[in-house]
Parts: sequence; structure tokens; C-alpha cells
Amino acid sequence: GHTTGPSLSNDKLYKFAYSAEVYVDRMKASLQKSAGYRISSGVDVNLLWRNPDNDDDQLIKITIKDVQVESVNERPAAKNIFKGRSTEKIIGKEYLEALQRPIVVELVRGKVKTFYSYQNEPGFTQNIKRGLASLFQLQLHSGSSREVDISGKCDTTYHVRQDQVTKIKDLDSCEIEKKRFTSHNRILDVSTKATSATVYVLEDSFIKSIKAEENFVYVLNYRRKTGAKIVSKQRLELKSVQAGMGLIAAKQVAGVIKTLDPNYVAMPLEAEPVKSECRKCPSLSEHWQSIRERMHPDKLSKPEAAKSFLSFIQNIRKATKEEILKVIRSENKEFLPQVVDAVTSAQTQESLKAVLEFLDFKDASTFILQERFLYACGFASHPSETLLKSLTEKFKGDVANEEIRQTLVIVMGALIRKLCDRGGCKLPAVVEAKRLILNRLEKAKKDDNVQMYLLALKNALLPEAIPVLLKYAESGEGPISSLAATALQRYDPSFLTKEVKETMNRIYHQTRKVHEKTVRTTAAAIILNSNPSYMEVKNILLSIGELPMEMNKYMLSMIQDILHFEMPSSKTVRQVLKDMRAHNYDRFSKTGSSSAYTGYITRGPDVSSTYSLDILYSGSGILRRSNMNIHIFDRNAELHAIQVVIEAQGLESIIAATPDEGEENLDSFAGMSAILFDFQLRPVTFFQGYGDLMSKMLSATGDPINVVKGLVLLTDFLQEVQLQSGPTASAEFMGGLAIDISGGMEFSLWYRESKTSVKNRVAMFIAGNTEVDSFFVKAGMETTLETETALDFISTVQFSQYPFLVCMQMDRVDSPFRTHMTKYESLPSGRRYTARKGKASTLAGNEYPLHQENSNMCKKVFGAKSDSAGSWF
Repeated sequence: GHTTGPSLSNDKLYKFAYSAEVYVDRMKASLQKSAGYRISSGVDVNLLWRNPDNDDDQLIKITIKDVQVESVNERPAAKNIFKGRSTEKIIGKEYLEALQRPIVVELVRGKVKTFYSYQNEPGFTQNIKRGLASLFQLQLHSGSSREVDISGKCDTTYHVRQDQVTKIKDLDSCEIEKKRFTSHNRILDVSTKATSATVYVLEDSFIKSIKAEENFVYVLNYRRKTGAKIVSKQRLELKSVQAGMGLIAAKQVAGVIKTLDPNYVAMPLEAEPVKSECRKCPSLSEHWQSIRERMHPDKLSKPEAAKSFLSFIQNIRKATKEEILKVIRSENKEFLPQVVDAVTSAQTQESLKAVLEFLDFKDASTFILQERFLYACGFASHPSETLLKSLTEKFKGDVANEEIRQTLVIVMGALIRKLCDRGGCKLPAVVEAKRLILNRLEKAKKDDNVQMYLLALKNALLPEAIPVLLKYAESGEGPISSLAATALQRYDPSFLTKEVKETMNRIYHQTRKVHEKTVRTTAAAIILNSNPSYMEVKNILLSIGELPMEMNKYMLSMIQDILHFEMPSSKTVRQVLKDMRAHNYDRFSKTGSSSAYTGYITRGPDVSSTYSLDILYSGSGILRRSNMNIHIFDRNAELHAIQVVIEAQGLESIIAATPDEGEENLDSFAGMSAILFDFQLRPVTFFQGYGDLMSKMLSATGDPINVVKGLVLLTDFLQEVQLQSGPTASAEFMGGLAIDISGGMEFSLWYRESKTSVKNRVAMFIAGNTEVDSFFVKAGMETTLETETALDFISTVQFSQYPFLVCMQMDRVDSPFRTHMTKYESLPSGRRYTARKGKASTLAGNEYPLHQENSNMCKKVFGAKSDSAGSWF
């Protein structure tokens, strides 16, 4: 009769040779030097029963025999871990026996209808048999369907040409329970690609040979050289056809199975989850003791701290709440903040329960730990709804410290955004947190509270918050309108409606009321960054010349920066400038010290990064705002890596100068606000009010105030994969950052100069581990990358004359850069093969160029200083 699937002859025994290989290596490497192993065996196949009513319903028996395990590549005897070991010794007696027990498969029209095996067999051997059974599934006509095999339920396409069938499985479509998570931002994440193809050659309506190959590729987006691949190959070749047993007579399959062996059970063809047990693994406490010293606060800007942080997180992820609490409770206050960083970054249910049980928000004395916990939540790579829910509960309860209360809600904003970005905007906890922030902002009376909810919205970036932000930007007082405007600045320009642009134009041109320079310049930046019209640009250019002195210079500098850096609006700006040539000279020859500048830090094939610095002064030479930004971007995504803004107001009285128009009544204030990896931190105040300012100035040590210090988990990627030959594989990439950012402002009335400094100390450690685990053998590759650097930004102002002298310096020290790669194969007995490779280099330090004008001024500032320094003695 006609069959639509392969058909076996009666009374025949088909003898095949089978091999399954895995390779693990760098992405571009050839497979000759890969880590991996090969399992090879004979496979016997014979027909047990054919349905008398349907030729296309066959029951076949498949038996694995003569199993061998070996290296996938030739190795000298000394480096071959399998050398001189019998298969029984490598696999283990009971595992080998289980592997060689036959399976029975019912094929209907070429597809596996039922898979029969023995219960209570180890999952590992069962999965190897499932992988073999899945190979026998094929159809003899072209077309696509969803079918189930060892990989789960997947979209599968068949192409048939005469005696050759190609089966393509779309691995991204497979439904199967496997652990996986990725990092929040694309740039910090890992890109993956998975393919699967099987080629069948048929002869006499049955299989002559099968070749199957799967490829999994992992690439770190911000450094595409750091990546890995797993290749899995299967081959089945017909060696001979011999006389075999006769068929079993029966009406139905059940009868055949009963006759054959009543112990057979029908099982799913989809792989069952298996995990090899860790032998001789240290407890969490033991592991912590071994890395503890590297986590000392003084060592936090070293790569070793970031490395230890990552290994600690990996172990916390396997630990119970009790084990975690034991470590927390045993630690002193020097080390506790680092422990809290790691426990919070682990993001498991157990770790969250542990840290929430330990922290008491009603107790103000553990302020530092509460803050470190909240910041780690804000940086979370894949936050859960439970986390947001827990923070919302805490916020509604008693919080002893006001700054912690503010931080709580600011972090809730960041979590709303991360959950919404993953399609979780409708989750109950997200809906509740959004409602709470928007409702409480509406009712807030005190400025502090308004600011706190605005900061939360600056992190959440909800489209529905835009109207509220517009209201505060236009009608709020100084700091509040400034904050609302900078929140709007963080939205993607596609969200900025006609209404937003109209409001920003009214603020900049002061149509309804007088606004502070800081808000007006932010409004101008929003207009110029969101596809401005010809008229909008023209009106801004016409306003230059009519503005207060330093603001004139600042706006001019902003326009020049757009042109020099070829920003999206530069075409329109050029067009307008061309058309208004007549008005230019007087308007564009303004003096002043404010400026804006953007430049590249790196331009690479994978990612590029830019820095921008802009500084706005008051007419008397006192800083109003300095803003330093670093952005990282690739073709598809952008990351706001760092922003440090120092703002000051009402400081003219110190140098007995006249405040600018409209700024006569501003309270003395200076403070700093930072964004780190797209997350707005709680701003820090240097001083508030004249009295506070004077007492700090007289005692000024110029010691920088710490803005953020700690350990951040930046890249957090895990993917577990079921290989179709049976083993499981996993790829894990983690990137940890040890960071220390501080800033300060000091005055010297003697030299009539002020100095603002921002110090960034950073160390990074990235670890990737790609591994295939077959229980009796593991093969894999570890890659690590480490670097440390320091970036300092200092601006010195001398206000003894006008225009006052300003010198800005941005320096990066020499940065060591080290990469390591280890490929390994190991047996449970501890026998191990490793091949290592390492590379170290230094990225030379750099003094980043700002505009020419700045270079000229620095010469004057430092030239002037050396003249006066010697005249004391």
C-alpha cells in the first residue's frame, strides 16, 4: 500500500551506526580545537507490528548497543580524559544498562505518536533515547506544521526532493519549560541565534542516512568578540539489513506492548528536565568567607570586587532564604552594604524574602543598607512584579527616614518602566503603583513631596504622565519646573506631541511668565532635539542676542554643538542660518563663559559612546548648572550610562555680586543629581540656605560627597537549551560593575575661585560560561573580561574679572584591559582537560578635548595661578 511516512519491511533487522557530537567554542573558531565529546553506538531497528487496517501505523523497536564515549577532537593521551577508561567506568554501570534497554516507538504517517520506555530510568539516559527516537520522525511531502519532539512543540518545515528530505526546525518557536532571562537594556544584553536542520536520505522507502545539526550562537552586544557557540551534530547511517524476528500478531498496540513487556510505559517525547548534582560544592557561608576580603569598601573600585560579586550572586541564586539570612546576620557594617548589593541583585524569590525580612524601614539607623537595597532594586536586570508590590507596601507603611521614603518611590518609578518595557504595564502591581504616584502627586502640597513624585515619573516615563509634567514645567516654581522639564527631556521624541512643543516654546520665549535660565535652556534643548520646524529654529536663533548675558553664550554654544556634531536638527539649523545671514554678526559674537560641547569617547564596530558637557553660569560667574553625560549606543538602542548634574543658585551674595534679573529672591542652594544606566538616583544636597552654606564654606575641606557607591549587575543573561541529541546546554553571561561616584564644590574667597569636581571610579568584570552537560561528562568554555578606569571632570572658575575665566578638564587614566578564555572537558571523578588563553593590554589615558576656547582659558587659569602662588614668601 501507499505510505506517507518511512516504511519498514517485515522480518528484517536494520543495523545502523549512530554518533552524537557536541562542540563548544568561540563564535568564529573552527571546530578542530573546540571542547566537546562524542557518544557513538550501534542502533538496531526492527518492525514489531503493523496495523492491519492502516499500513501507515507501525510499531518499531530501537536498541542502542556498544556505546563509546570519546573526545570530539584528537588529543594527546596525556590530555585525553577518556583515555584508558571503559564506557562503563565513564557512564556508570546502571546508566549504561538503562541506555541499552530498548525503546518502542509508534509511528503514524511518519510522526511519533507514542514513545514507550521504562519508568524510573535516569532522566539523562531517557533524554538520549528521546533524541534518537525524534530522528525517526519525518514526513515524505513538503510542508510546515507544529510537531512535538525532544525539543518541545516546534514549527517544523519539510522540503522533499526525490529521495532526500530536509527538516528545518524553528528553535525560537519551541514551547518547552526552560530557564531563561535577559538584561533590561539591549546594549547590555546578549544576542542569540539558534538553527536546526536535519537531512534524510531514503532508500527502499526507509532511512539510509540521517545528518542533523543544531547551532546556538551567543554574542555580547557591547563587545561582539565576546561570545560563544554550541554545535550539536547527530549522524545515523545504515550499515546492513539482516534477517530479523517475525511480527507480533495483535489487533491493537496495547496488545503488542503487553506481549512484549508489560513494564513499558507511554511517555512524552519532549525532554524531561534534568540537573546534575554539584559534588563538593561549598555552602553559601563558606563561599562568602572565601571572597569576603575582596569586597572590602576600600577595594570596591577593583575588578576583583566585581568578579567576587558575580560569583556570590550565582551562589545566592541557588540558596534558600535561611542560608542567605545566615550570611547577612553574621556580617559587620563594613561588609553588609556589599552583601545587600549582591542579595538584592540575585533577584530570586528566596533572596528577596531574605533581604526584606532583614531590613527594617521603621529603623532609621540602617539607612545605608536600605539605600543600597533600593538602588540595587532600581538597577534590577529582570525585576519581578512581586518586587514592585513589596516596595509599594513598604512605601505605604512607616518609613523612618525621609530620604529613604523618597528613594522608595523613585525606585518604584524605575521598576514601573522596566516592567512596562517587557509588556507588563497591565500587571496589577504596576497599575497600582502608577495610580499611587499620579494620585499622590495631584494631592501633594509640600515641594519636597512634589519633587519626589516627579523624580518617580522621570524614571517611569509613562506616556500618560506627560500632561502632568507639562503643567509643572510651565507653572511650577524654579526647582520643580526644572525637574519636570528634565523629565520630559528623557522621553523618546516620538512621545512629544504638538502640545509639548507648544509648551516648551512658551517657556523658552517666556510668553506667559518669567522662567529661570535652567528651565528655559532645557526647553530649548527639547525643541531642538525633537525634529524642530523651520520656524521654531528661526525663533530660537532670533532670540539669541536678546537673552541675559550668559544664557546668550550658552544658547550660541548649543547651536554650534548641533552643527559640529551633526545632530539630527543640524540640517534645519543650517537652512535657517543661511536665510538669516544679515542678522548674524552682532548676534553671534557674544562674550561669556557658558558652553555646551559633545564629542566621541569611542567609535567602535559594536557600540559607540559620546560624552557631552554643558555649563551655564550666572552673569556674576557663579555656576548655575553643570551637566556631564555619557551615552552608549549601537544601531538599534541607546543607553544613558551616566549623567551628573551639579546645580547651584542664589550664591551671588558670597562674592557680593548682583544676581541676574528675575533671580533676586532665590534661596542659596547647591546639589547634585545623577542618572546611572537610565536610572535617576535621589539627588544629593551640598547645602541649602545661606547659613548652611556659610558654615560649610568656613569648614570646607573640599571633601567630595559620595553620590553612589556599590556593585551593580549590568549584564545578566541565562539561557538553558535542550539539545536534540539529549544533553542540556546553558549559556550564562554576567557583567558586574564596581562603582564609586562622588562630587563636590569648593570656594576659595582668597583666590576668588570656585572648583566643581566629579570623580567616577569604575571597575568592570564580565564572565561568560557556555556549557553542555550530559551528566557523565561536561564540556564548556569560560570567557572573562576585566577593566578598570577613572574619569574625572573638574571645572575651575576665577571670578575676579569679567568675562570670568573657566577651565574645564575631563581626564581618563590609563585603563588595563584583560581577557581570558578557558575551554574544558570534565568527568564527575574530577578528571579534567583545560586549554587556556589570555591577553592583556592597556588603553592609554586621555584628556578629552573640549572646544578650543576652553583650551585657551585653561592656559590662562593655570598660568595665572603659578604667577600668584610664589608671591607669598
